[in-house]
Amino acid sequence: MNSLKNVLSPLSMNAGAIQDTLKLVVIGGTVETARRASMSAWNGFVDSFFLTAHFSQEDYPYDWLMHWLSKQPAWGRSREFEITTRSVGRHGLTQTTTGDLEEEEDDDDDDALIHGRKKRKVAFMPSVDTTHTIYYRGHWLRITRSKRYPDYGHSGSLKISVVARNNDILKKLVLEAKRDYEKDAEHRVHIFMADTTYGCWRWNGARQKRPMSSIVLQPGVKDMLLADCKDFLCSEEWYAERGIPFRRGYLLHGVPGSGKTSLIHSLAGELGLDIYVVSLSSKGMSDNTLTTLMGNVPSRCILLLEDLDAAFTRSVSRDSTSTGTPKEATASTSATETTDGSTLSLSGLLNSLDGVAAAEGRLLFATTNHIERLDPALSRPGRMDVWVNFTHATKWQAEGIFKCFFPSQPANPVTSNSSASSSSSSVATVTDASQTNLPLARRKSAHSIPLLTEEEICTLAKAFADAIPEDELSVAALQGYLLKNKTRPRECVEEVAEWVVQERVTREKLKRRKRKRRRRRRPKRKRKRKPKRKRKRKLKRKRRRRRKPKRNLSVKNHVPRRRRHVPTSLQHRVIQHQHLLRLH
Repeated sequence: MNSLKNVLSPLSMNAGAIQDTLKLVVIGGTVETARRASMSAWNGFVDSFFLTAHFSQEDYPYDWLMHWLSKQPAWGRSREFEITTRSVGRHGLTQTTTGDLEEEEDDDDDDALIHGRKKRKVAFMPSVDTTHTIYYRGHWLRITRSKRYPDYGHSGSLKISVVARNNDILKKLVLEAKRDYEKDAEHRVHIFMADTTYGCWRWNGARQKRPMSSIVLQPGVKDMLLADCKDFLCSEEWYAERGIPFRRGYLLHGVPGSGKTSLIHSLAGELGLDIYVVSLSSKGMSDNTLTTLMGNVPSRCILLLEDLDAAFTRSVSRDSTSTGTPKEATASTSATETTDGSTLSLSGLLNSLDGVAAAEGRLLFATTNHIERLDPALSRPGRMDVWVNFTHATKWQAEGIFKCFFPSQPANPVTSNSSASSSSSSVATVTDASQTNLPLARRKSAHSIPLLTEEEICTLAKAFADAIPEDELSVAALQGYLLKNKTRPRECVEEVAEWVVQERVTREKLKRRKRKRRRRRRPKRKRKRKPKRKRKRKLKRKRRRRRKPKRNLSVKNHVPRRRRHVPTSLQHRVIQHQHLLRLH
């Protein structure tokens, strides 16, 4: 009893302290709850006067606004901002905002070109996780830029708040940013690449538009493709009324370096469409990933499948195809795991092209160097509606390419493309409209060429075409030769015959090397197995040799051991009878 009192006595003495502690907890919790409630009410009251818009980096309005913000002069007077020379958004352009910096760049322009340095423009952007305030059309805008998962390169977001009764001011802001964005990106084509890790599209860059006049195709082919694409893009209602899927496919096949990819680039610039590139042999590509990517393609774009013949062949080298003998089809309908982690199957590719989940409204372009390797299911009508064959350069093509490189009129300083870039490595064949001379960019002394009349250019082009063999050299090879002589039109014509001979010698050397490689890689022939009877006889002989005892040559007068006499059945009976007689 006394021990129990001793235990309870300290508790009774500290009862007052416990009560005081409980009072502090209750009072502190009440004060904190009241503070949070008041702050929430105040924030709600303040936010009721603000209109807030959120923009994700994965969508186009984010790029419009970031481009518009990079051109605002307010960042030159801001206390905190971000300076970058990278492309802002998807337009691939950066804008300078301070006059001092522009003057310095103009002063250093000539020196940069002389030393071969590329001029970089600087953009002033709002810093991350900081609220900025700018004035726009009588309203103060609060702008907050944030990034999500920066370590993994994920997208960010932009929040804009404004004190207004309705969202008209935000609509005007977005529309103005869109017009400004489209104006600056008018001469560019956006390229998007497939990200197999996350199953989404990543912006890869913006390229200058290529004029259709720089593409040299057979007469009528270029106009036919352009007219067919325009007619398809304007026929959505016609397809819907007849219940036909709103899709169109083009198969460009032929020799390497003939201009398939270049034609697609030029068509995208002419139609004002973006290009979405899918590499079917990339690491991690599977049926589910490809179906997801195809479903997320915008309605108005060009979907490009490059090297369709190499989609299911994982080899890096394609030397075995140089002989022109097609290999057996390696594409199978079952998804098999490969060393690079790709599980793409032929059936999965077919379902992504024209299945239920396939996107509509896009122009599908597929390129291949070996059409004989394609599965018939890939190239049937409905998936590939228009086929275009690309061959080696003809004399007519050579003449057209020469005129593209050496125009007969002086250069126009307003244009943006130089004569070297006016004809790229992949040129194909031309229509009558493509024979028009290309405008040239502002030239430096290094790229200056002698001005020739139209008659002289036509004469040189004719001589150049006569020296080129028919359907033997690729257009890419012609373009490479013309690039080396882009400032010497007359010397280019004089040396073309010698260059053709060198090209033939080089091709013969390459063919010999390929033959040697194939011989080394060829496996050794296995010996034919002997028939079963011969193998059995051989085994019996080996067994007999093993049973035969070895002679001891060290012992003199060695007497070989006699073989044991095995009696026959009759002899055995006689021996048994004699044995019985002895017993009796």
